[in-house]
Amino acid sequence: MEWYTYAALAAAVCVVYWQVRHFDFINFDDPEYIAGNPHVRAGITWAGMKWAFMSTTAANWFPLTWISNMAACQLFGLNSGWHHAINVLFHAFAAILLLAGLRRMTGALWPSAFVASVFALHPLHVESVAWVAERKDVLCGFFWCLTLWCYARYAGRPSKASYVWVVLAFAGGLMSKSMMVTLPLLLLLIDWWPLRRPWRRALLWEKAPLAALAAGVGILTLVSQSRGHAVRSLTSLPLGLRLENAAWTYLVYIGRMFWPARLAVYYPYSHAISAWQLLLAATALGGITYAALRWFRSCPYLAVGWFWYLISLLPVIGIVQVGGQSSADRYTYLPSIGLTIAIAWGAIDLLKRYSLAPRTVAAIAVAVVGVCAVLTAIQASYWANSGLLFQHAVDVTKDNYIADNNLADYYLTEMRTQDARAPVLAALRLNPAYPEAHVNLATILRRTGAMGESEHQYQEAIQLQPINPSAHSGYGALLLQEGRAGEAANQFGQVVKLQPDDAEAHYNLGRVLTAIGRFDQGVAELNEAIRLRPDYAEAYHSLALALAGRGRLGDAIVDLQEEARLKPDDAVVHNTLAMLLASVGRFDDAIAEYAEALRIQPNFVAARQGLEAAQKRKAGER
Repeated sequence: MEWYTYAALAAAVCVVYWQVRHFDFINFDDPEYIAGNPHVRAGITWAGMKWAFMSTTAANWFPLTWISNMAACQLFGLNSGWHHAINVLFHAFAAILLLAGLRRMTGALWPSAFVASVFALHPLHVESVAWVAERKDVLCGFFWCLTLWCYARYAGRPSKASYVWVVLAFAGGLMSKSMMVTLPLLLLLIDWWPLRRPWRRALLWEKAPLAALAAGVGILTLVSQSRGHAVRSLTSLPLGLRLENAAWTYLVYIGRMFWPARLAVYYPYSHAISAWQLLLAATALGGITYAALRWFRSCPYLAVGWFWYLISLLPVIGIVQVGGQSSADRYTYLPSIGLTIAIAWGAIDLLKRYSLAPRTVAAIAVAVVGVCAVLTAIQASYWANSGLLFQHAVDVTKDNYIADNNLADYYLTEMRTQDARAPVLAALRLNPAYPEAHVNLATILRRTGAMGESEHQYQEAIQLQPINPSAHSGYGALLLQEGRAGEAANQFGQVVKLQPDDAEAHYNLGRVLTAIGRFDQGVAELNEAIRLRPDYAEAYHSLALALAGRGRLGDAIVDLQEEARLKPDDAVVHNTLAMLLASVGRFDDAIAEYAEALRIQPNFVAARQGLEAAQKRKAGER
């Protein structure tokens, strides 16, 4: 019977999240983590592994998360559906391990199954599962629950070998996401209940290696976030406001757990927490804490569950503010387990004390899980693409300039330029100093022919944020479009300085440099683009044309052959390659390429004429 429970839990996760196999990457963090990251796109390499452990990209240190993304690219390339499926798989395994760990620690199957089911199917956790960039969440959740299971095993039969497994699982979690740093404190709570281990100093010393690892990773994370300019200063966000927001957010997360409505990918920071909100938060948090301590001995699960929630949220509650959000659903991924534990074992106590019918309690539990599953399926559907996601965020939040701008960015990517105008203007009304919105408005103006106004918007974005690569890149494209290639080269050069690992930046700079006669520098930039992204077909094409222009036809043919390999169904590429092959007298190869171009596009007049000419020249040689 017990194995059926595990199987049903895994099946429920797969059914509810089955839809994600068709989902796209979104334009918020996913490019930085996957699609636009050359180290990740390259798959598993020694250089990539070294980078993963040394990198502070995305203002964090999580090498195992990077490596898991590299492995996904190695296996599935940039097929977004498979990347989503991997998140679901880790989430399912985390739920199974949570069930196994609680079952081992408490001996109670059904309360453990309820906690694991709510964890697996609660709509608050959709953000962690359906967002590819949150691989760090589900990977950390997997190791968190694995650590719990290993610790329960160790506590039952202490040995050096079983303790090593605890340390290894904990280290894996730390290398996935620094949220793991609070777990040693929670293990002390678990010692009290449900493990009921006799209190002694040895329990503290037992956690010392884990605490040392947590401290080291905590320092690494703070350094990474500071270097990445992700930590808000006390000047921009005073400590008093942070404390007020933290108190209110603790209560907000509880509210969302019990009433998961109007969930969004991004919640704007409120700079005006009212007196009644503070009073309500202080009263509620203080009252629950008092009750947990008051009944610590008679109902230990209340204290364990409550302090699990309070402690595990500390790293992300906003005292050290990273980013501009006031709260985030993904932050509840692991902390909410504590509240569910308190509810589940509280129900068991009520069942015993008031002689409630077990079937009634079971029916309520099944209904709760069922409602969660339905709401999760609905919430997950918004993550199908950036348009749906950010339109939903605009609909359910107020004054959300991030959501407005990302919605505009989605429309621009889809070439729906006019649709992008309204949301980007809304973003600028809410935050006139937001450089990304100026960049998007400049792109709209450039596409609609308002070049002067577009240039002004790009300059405004650069003035607001001189290190903004999107602004420099867009401005470079505008200058190139106006025939100001020298100025464009300067802008693309700035992008290369800001993002030396960006293949597209090197490609744009290389194209411009070869066009203005700086051939050697241009070829070097195009080669760098190819080194960073070996599947960059456009870079091979530009490099081939540059080399051909200098009479290096043999090298140009090699690059065009690589482009043809990458774009086998592009008739123009095969035709261009055929022309070069014919020009060096390789008529058999040229005829084969012309024939392939015509196979793909039978009415390709230039290819037909080229084929006939190549056949005549070949016959003439005989």
